[in-house]
Amino acid sequence: MAEVNAGTGRLAVKVLVADDEAMIRAGVCAILSADPGIEVVAEAADGREAVDAVLAHRPDVALLDIRMPRLDGLAACEEIRRAAPGTAVAVLTTFSEDAYISRALGGGATGFLLKSGDPYELMTGVRAVADGGAYLSPKVARHVIAELGGDRLSRGAAARARIAGLTTREREVLALLGEGLSNAGIGRRLHLVEGTVKGYVSAVLDRLGAANRVQAAIVAHEAGLAATSPTTT
Repeated sequence: MAEVNAGTGRLAVKVLVADDEAMIRAGVCAILSADPGIEVVAEAADGREAVDAVLAHRPDVALLDIRMPRLDGLAACEEIRRAAPGTAVAVLTTFSEDAYISRALGGGATGFLLKSGDPYELMTGVRAVADGGAYLSPKVARHVIAELGGDRLSRGAAARARIAGLTTREREVLALLGEGLSNAGIGRRLHLVEGTVKGYVSAVLDRLGAANRVQAAIVAHEAGLAATSPTTT
């Protein structure tokens, strides 16, 4: 059972950590456990174990390595999103795994975190996706923009063209999506009720032709709307 954070009175975010390398798994668990607002409830050494553990423990977040035996992290992501839609999925990645990011997006992952990144980013990203937001490590976002889609300048111009039809408020919402904020966090930042924010988010996704919040966040980064270092609230 998740413990209540004595400082905030809120339930700790329950997390599953899946990685086939025991040392990396132990390090990730140690980093997350240092945050009193996060509780690691299960570990897995492969994708099949990860899916089974999610069904057994129902964590708020499944943090998955991409390359794992029996079932890789991408297939595990797809199964988890189908079988346990209440569990958000964040992917642990490296710069050598560019080709997998688009598939992870399609599979429903809403967090992309570097294995070699700042421990604070790992904790921030887990909390963001648990709260319903989308989080891209700033280095991942820059790399995706620079390497996956060809010329960065042309992608930036294309992104600015895509957001040209957005209202001022919709641009503000898109910028905060790019920072990884949940609907509640956007509402607090813009002083809007959460239901109104939900409507704006739906409109932004529709206007951009984006399938999910992560795709919208990438557009925000490409268009120069998102802050360099995502924050959550």
